[in-house]
Amino acid sequence: MSDRIIITGVEATGYHGVFPEERRDGQIFIVDAILQLDLSVSGANDHLINTVDYSVVARLIHEAIEGEPFSLIEKLAEAIAAKVLASFSLVRSVTITVHKPDAPVGVAVADIAVEIVRTR
Repeated sequence: MSDRIIITGVEATGYHGVFPEERRDGQIFIVDAILQLDLSVSGANDHLINTVDYSVVARLIHEAIEGEPFSLIEKLAEAIAAKVLASFSLVRSVTITVHKPDAPVGVAVADIAVEIVRTR
């Protein structure tokens, strides 16, 4: 299936990390999502009910970033992917990328990210 809804750059402050200061001070996380689904019906009839409302997905991602803190961004990615698949039956596969641009890794980096793909 080649139809996709792509949401990039959902940004929020989260408290994810293994270090106490990450849990205390928080930092910016940025999430991208690619939802694979059949868009032919919504493309033909122009009805929101036949697709996924991307504003709802963006809010879901935002809430996950700001929500329960996890030690690993891998867990945050899993939580987001699971919520997307559970919430939208039309989605057959989801790719979630969690960016942690200010990750405390001891050297200058532009970004640290994990990407996962989950299929129904």
